[in-house]
Amino acid sequence: MISGNLPLHGVDRLLVAVQELSMARTLEQVVEIVRHAARDLCGADGATFILREDGACYYVDEDAIAPLWSGMRFPLETCISGWAMLHRQPATIRDIYADPRIPHDAYRPTFVKSLAMVPIRSVDPIGAIGNYWADQHEPTDAEVRLLQALADSASVAMENVAIFAELTAAKVRATTDELTGLLNRRGFALSAQATIDAARSANLDAVMTYVDLNGLKTVNDRDGHEAGDAYIRAAADVLAGLSREGHLVARMGGDEFCALAIDPPIPGEAIKKRILEELTLRGVSAAIGYVEVGPHSQLSAAQLVNLADERMYAEKVAAATHAAEGDLSARGR
Repeated sequence: MISGNLPLHGVDRLLVAVQELSMARTLEQVVEIVRHAARDLCGADGATFILREDGACYYVDEDAIAPLWSGMRFPLETCISGWAMLHRQPATIRDIYADPRIPHDAYRPTFVKSLAMVPIRSVDPIGAIGNYWADQHEPTDAEVRLLQALADSASVAMENVAIFAELTAAKVRATTDELTGLLNRRGFALSAQATIDAARSANLDAVMTYVDLNGLKTVNDRDGHEAGDAYIRAAADVLAGLSREGHLVARMGGDEFCALAIDPPIPGEAIKKRILEELTLRGVSAAIGYVEVGPHSQLSAAQLVNLADERMYAEKVAAATHAAEGDLSARGR
């Protein structure tokens, strides 16, 4: 792809771009790499990165001595980038005003006198890369081959970006609770221990809080499961507020939630009180247990979850016992 009578500088610059593209994880990174490399490869005065979108040529970004068409869209059939995509081959033009494929009115406000345009992917092109010169220049075979090699590498990088995005989305789906958007039990387990370890390394305290909602079964039985889901989401909204403040928050399943705070600005009892107050405002009742640990604690994240869960359960039992005793006392009167 890059061998045979190509300028050494161009090959070296292409290899750098290929290495950079292999590490790109977003389309924005691909565009940034390509728009600079395309101009460097051929000593051009400008370069553009174009995507094919819904029958149009979308000029995504550029690197040029003066503005070109960044952010603009043109019909596929009316611009030279569209021609390269439709014909699946490069276009080289020494004098743009002598070529009928060029929309001359679009070029007159620009510096462009000559250009080379190559498609991104020869089978079903998804875009194009263009180089432009301010003086009349006959793009050489070597320049076109370098530019096409860059376009081929960009195509692979864009496919990798799509695969990476899908894998990332799949990972998010696997670790996210569908109903609330919080972490699920698996997601919390994967993140909590690393968070605890980082806190210890930084000599920071931590608070693990376990929340169990009261009355979910009653809501489901009385008002239906949609109402029960709304009850859960109301609690999740409260806990999501903690997430925005740096807490790690998860729905552990059913009506149970967990939150891990590192170096919290308020103590565990105050965190518990705040959660209960905000839940009450939303018509949600809950029992909460928490564990506070310093940086020298040897308890694992899983042990902290279990301990906070035990304390929550003890509070739940105590509240039920207190309520029963109150009921007996009322009957006795």
